[in-house]
Amino acid sequence: MERPRPGGAPATAPVPAARQIGPYHLITRLDPPGGHVPCRRFIARSADGDRTVLVNSPLPGADPGRFAVEAEAGRRLMGPWVAPVAEVAAPGEAPWYAVPYLPALPLPVALAVHGSPLPERTVRALGAALAETLQTAHAQGLTHAGLSPAAVLITGDGPRLTCFGAVRAAAPDGEQRAGLPGLEPGGIAPEQVSGGRPRPPGDIYALGAVLAYATTGHTAPERDELPADLRPLISACLSRDPAGRPTAADALTELAPPAPHATVLSSAGSLMTPGWLPGRIVAALARQSAEVLAAELRLPQPPFTPHVPQTWN
Repeated sequence: MERPRPGGAPATAPVPAARQIGPYHLITRLDPPGGHVPCRRFIARSADGDRTVLVNSPLPGADPGRFAVEAEAGRRLMGPWVAPVAEVAAPGEAPWYAVPYLPALPLPVALAVHGSPLPERTVRALGAALAETLQTAHAQGLTHAGLSPAAVLITGDGPRLTCFGAVRAAAPDGEQRAGLPGLEPGGIAPEQVSGGRPRPPGDIYALGAVLAYATTGHTAPERDELPADLRPLISACLSRDPAGRPTAADALTELAPPAPHATVLSSAGSLMTPGWLPGRIVAALARQSAEVLAAELRLPQPPFTPHVPQTWN
């Protein structure tokens, strides 16, 4: 993942008029060109204007069958920090899936808008939410296999995790995954790069890469680049030995330690207090929301049929 460029980035990017995926007409791209984005993502709206969604479709050259399987499986991933899969393409249709729209910036765009890596307070809240989501998934026997900086969307009330199964969709088990379009090279666990089946320790490696990116601007920093308070956790997550990585529950406890005498488990929600996001990112989210609300879809118009009044004899 390239370092973010200071100075900000547009909240939206235009798409050609009358573009459509499934029943949804595209308003704007979510991601800027370039970068390691696991799939194509668009903010889109139904023709009647009642539903605004985030539509995901495979990258050019990706296997549509594997993408469709992962999209359907993504319905099982639950939790407050997940962008839930609400609708998938019908059988025989080109694959896509939709999640409800919230004003959101991919993590790389958020860093570009902020102009620098994120404050430690923001990183802790972000990491705790991701760790909490992975903890729930792993307890259900699920491996996310798609966590990367671009898979994390920043919203006003916390992050949302997307791109379930991106590693599995990119190539089947047993095949090399190095250099494939859409996969962040610094965020894939070594055992997955060589074609190994994605398992929970691979998600933890990806979590470490996301935290490293949020704090330094890239996924494979030198140890001394990491903030001192987060250095031990991030370094452990990025261990090349899967057995040396913490569990999601351990990571959550490190990022959101329970208060003294607390009677509940660690929770990311306790970190999403006012001011958890830098002001420039909040302003960019507000700008995106206004642009999407104001967007007018240029839909094809039916051919004009003149009205011929009836005559009565």
